[in-house]
Amino acid sequence: MRIILYAGKGGVGKTSIAAATGLKLADLGYRTIVISLDAAHSLSDVFDKEKRLTGSGAEKQVQINDKLWIQEIDIHEAIIEHWGSVHSYIQALLNSSGLENIVAEEVAIFPGMEEICSLLYINQYVREETYDVIILDCAPTGESLRFVSIPTALEWYINRIFKLERNLMKVVRPIVERFSSVPLPGDDYFQNIKELFDQLEGIDQILLDPKITTVRLVTNPEKIVIKETQRAFMYFCLYGLCIDAVIINRIFPDTVDSAFFDTWKQTQQTYINDALNYFSDVPIWKVPLFDDEIVGEKGLYRLAESLYADIDPAEVLFDENPYQFSKVGNQYQVSMYLPFITKQDIDLSKHGDELIVRIGGFKQHLMLPRSIAHTNVTSAKLADNRLIITFDLPEGMRQAEV
Repeated sequence: MRIILYAGKGGVGKTSIAAATGLKLADLGYRTIVISLDAAHSLSDVFDKEKRLTGSGAEKQVQINDKLWIQEIDIHEAIIEHWGSVHSYIQALLNSSGLENIVAEEVAIFPGMEEICSLLYINQYVREETYDVIILDCAPTGESLRFVSIPTALEWYINRIFKLERNLMKVVRPIVERFSSVPLPGDDYFQNIKELFDQLEGIDQILLDPKITTVRLVTNPEKIVIKETQRAFMYFCLYGLCIDAVIINRIFPDTVDSAFFDTWKQTQQTYINDALNYFSDVPIWKVPLFDDEIVGEKGLYRLAESLYADIDPAEVLFDENPYQFSKVGNQYQVSMYLPFITKQDIDLSKHGDELIVRIGGFKQHLMLPRSIAHTNVTSAKLADNRLIITFDLPEGMRQAEV
């Protein structure tokens, strides 16, 4: 079983690359499904298929060929199926505040509901071994990070808050209902949440297992997009997911020889070089800008051949987490995977929210989380092919934190 997330800034070509990957995997004999996690679905459009109304059971998936299916999750249908009691309570609560029924029904879709519905499908397919490979066409970076953080947040809520809240509500509800018309959640609300949590059991281990799940970041050779990809790289590492490739998409090919594009090509090359420095730990693939839009199976096959050639996309291309973040007391630690390096080779410096690691003529920029960006580097050591860098909170911040 393999799960591959294609993530990145909106508009970089994630959907086309995810779809082309699905076709390549199907051709190699893998039972494959490509699932769109973006609320603004475009997967059907990329395959040039008429949009179908999602139904129940097998109708949720649209079959492309003998080995390939696609799925665009309908959040309203998924909420009716999985969030019935929770959604009904939230809608009743909003109705009591004066919102009309239709507006309340729309507003009652809270952040996180769609991500949990997606995780439910993924966990079901893994448990039932329905597919060999699950391709996830992720929403833009911020929503993708919320998607991968949901299992941890939900587990914390269930273990720390859920039982107390459920028991407290049993005691408080009869009293409050005598004096207030504001609806309180019934036990079916809490039972619904518990059932959802049970259905999600084990998904966090699946997402964090580099032998099963890896992230492939899609980017373009542009300053803003490369910086966004750098942040995404850092945050996926922070959440413990393994990144096994970076794909630089829409590069002007050498055949574009018009003088009008000379500056563009030079600019792109500058940011390609930056990407090679930023992401040198993992494989980097380059995809040219094609002479026409990539739509339909013919176009997607063309993209797949350019991207993969003789590569099997199902392979784990890199299974070592490049960066690991931790905190001990008032100190933060960042562990970087740097095999075959000696202490004499390393020079560290910090500029704003970036840590700059120089190794001979090689320079790597590591974007730091906000919690570490304002700290000071106090030490660095090599252990088991990893460079472990320690950051210390300033004295003033230590006292404030205590």
